[in-house]
Amino acid sequence: MLASAASNQFGAAVGAGAFAAIGPLGVVAVRQFVGAAVLMTTVRPPLRRFTRRQWWPVIVLGGVFVVMNLSLYTAVDRIGLGLAVTLEFLGPLGVALAASRRLVDVGAAIAALIGVYVLVLPGPSSDVWGIASGLLAGACWASYILLSRLIGQRTEGLQGAAASSSVAAAMSLPVIVIFAVQGRFTAPAVLAAAVAGLLCTVVPYALDLLTLRFVPAAAFGVFMSVNPVLAAVAGLVVLAQVPAPHEWLGVAIVVAVNVWVTVRGSRGAAAV
Repeated sequence: MLASAASNQFGAAVGAGAFAAIGPLGVVAVRQFVGAAVLMTTVRPPLRRFTRRQWWPVIVLGGVFVVMNLSLYTAVDRIGLGLAVTLEFLGPLGVALAASRRLVDVGAAIAALIGVYVLVLPGPSSDVWGIASGLLAGACWASYILLSRLIGQRTEGLQGAAASSSVAAAMSLPVIVIFAVQGRFTAPAVLAAAVAGLLCTVVPYALDLLTLRFVPAAAFGVFMSVNPVLAAVAGLVVLAQVPAPHEWLGVAIVVAVNVWVTVRGSRGAAAV
């Protein structure tokens, strides 16, 4: 689980190193192609046998992939990796809170909002576009969870995820063509974006599948809280982005709320 989370966050940091040459849009386009190439060749989903009932959530999820990654990398470029991933992390936290009607979870939602306020400390100098991009990535992550659940009910194994990755790659094709014609794809930039595709998509998929054979889903959900912390560390080590004390505190609050909600949810499921 630690290797999966670290691969994801350090991969994002490596991808950010290509921003100067090809920007977040170029990094996302290359990342989608790398992820799709690996998943399509290993999973080999039977696309010709997909029905309309299977295709529509697959296509929507492909669009969500593109918007989620683009908004996340835009946020990373503007406000730093740690802050961007913490804001994105509000997506799965929101899904967990929305599934509950208990008063204690209302308090958890308020605590999460306090954590975000401490993390951002909004003011005249705040990067509103960067913060909005991070929140949009969170909304996409929530959509990803709901769509993946639906696709998992209608397709086998990773067939839906592989098909969605191919849709995302097709959506990114115009960017690849335009950037190639403009000569913006330098070897170091393409290499960094490709490494990001491997570390952020392929490696976590494989490790998560392996992990979930041995680790209960609730424990896995709790451990996901390490992602904002590792994102802050990756930003510090790879990108020299030093979080302010209030940002560390905000990350800690959001992580603590997620652990609380996940543990409460697992206990409730066990009681039922």
